[in-house]
Amino acid sequence: MMNSDPIADMLTRIRNANTAKHDTVDVPASKMKVSIANILLSEGYIKNFELVDAGTFKNIHITLKYGKDKNDKVLTGLKRISKPGLRVYANVEDLPKVLGGLGTAIISTNKGVITDKEARKENVGGEVLCFVW
Repeated sequence: MMNSDPIADMLTRIRNANTAKHDTVDVPASKMKVSIANILLSEGYIKNFELVDAGTFKNIHITLKYGKDKNDKVLTGLKRISKPGLRVYANVEDLPKVLGGLGTAIISTNKGVITDKEARKENVGGEVLCFVW
């Protein structure tokens, strides 16, 4: 089955695994998804991720992060913003702040896939991929 929005599929798999309190989740790999997983790791939303070669395809094996027990979720929300049917772009002045700066917006720029804070520092705009909080 062909997926028309692979990034939304990745976010949905992570959201579902987090809601079901799973320790890990596997996502089909691509460069964009690896960049997003790297940002989730650097911002502290996930514990770890690794590329796993599963025969013909590669997967990203993501280890989710919880608080003292699994009822304390570190990752409370993921939302896809720019979709294939409606792309959302923002210049540096209009970059969104998620929960007043407590969350993270992931932006695809000409400097790569970066957070909204890094985009403001680099003075670049781009496509708003998703919000994480």
